[in-house]
Amino acid sequence: MSPKVKAQPDLPPFLAGARRGFMQFITIECGLRPASQDAYARDLDELLTDLVRSSLTDCESITPRHLSEHIRRLSAERKLAASSVTRHLATIRVFCRWLHATGRTQQNPADVLERPSSWKKLPGVMSPGQIRKLLSAPAAELEAKPERRLYALRDRAILELMYASGLRASEVCAVTLEDYVEEGGVVRVTGKGDKQRLVPMGTPAMSAIHDYLNDARPSLVEACERPTRAMFLSRTGRPLERVAIWQIVRKHADAAGLKDIHPHLLRHTFATHLLSGGADLRVVQDLLGHADITTTQIYTHVDGDRLRQVHKQFHPRG
Repeated sequence: MSPKVKAQPDLPPFLAGARRGFMQFITIECGLRPASQDAYARDLDELLTDLVRSSLTDCESITPRHLSEHIRRLSAERKLAASSVTRHLATIRVFCRWLHATGRTQQNPADVLERPSSWKKLPGVMSPGQIRKLLSAPAAELEAKPERRLYALRDRAILELMYASGLRASEVCAVTLEDYVEEGGVVRVTGKGDKQRLVPMGTPAMSAIHDYLNDARPSLVEACERPTRAMFLSRTGRPLERVAIWQIVRKHADAAGLKDIHPHLLRHTFATHLLSGGADLRVVQDLLGHADITTTQIYTHVDGDRLRQVHKQFHPRG
């Protein structure tokens, strides 16, 4: 289970809601560890406390001046070390980027702030062997616990889809029966800002989804009085929520003996494995649904062997 985030008192509703949504994002979507969540929360609470003093009426009212004044106060008044200010700045950038991505602001007020070098730290990536272990975990559960058949088939389909197509946890929850185009081997994905994209999937994912739709979903949907067109359902027949996706990934990772695995890591691994295999960065950008290619560039840390291979193959004096 993901840790509960303590409510922040004395915030106007629009800031309290933004804080709650952001903490859910870094917990469920990003899979940050509790210590990292606490660090983000502390930095964010200091920012929000300053914003309250500015008598804002909504998130759209946050300006670069508000942010720079907060940073100045941390340095000049609180006498924080440069490294601590850099960490605060990283938190501000992530929070403001989330505000913009979720439609709470039309522009990112932190775009003009200097980007700290520490923000270039890259998340991890799963190896092909680890991916195989994770994707095999639902089948192992099915063999050991036949009574869990419905959920094992569902979980296998979810894991296969996330790795095959790089979906976010929230995007998995939003997939409907109409979004799955079996004939074309693609899924229609509704991403941030309600932007849609078509993402292909491989044969294993299509096979897993076929088995789930035919052998599991009909039984799950019967449990709900008001049937839904959502593809992935809970035991009560309702659409799965993001926290359920997080729990499913964590459960099967634990069963496979894998540590620190979360939904966003599957998305990151999808992109990294494509790039390591020679995929074009622009193609990966489209598959991930990134509006800006600079967001996609975080996935370009391909291994040294691949870099040497490409250099030797394409450089005129390789």
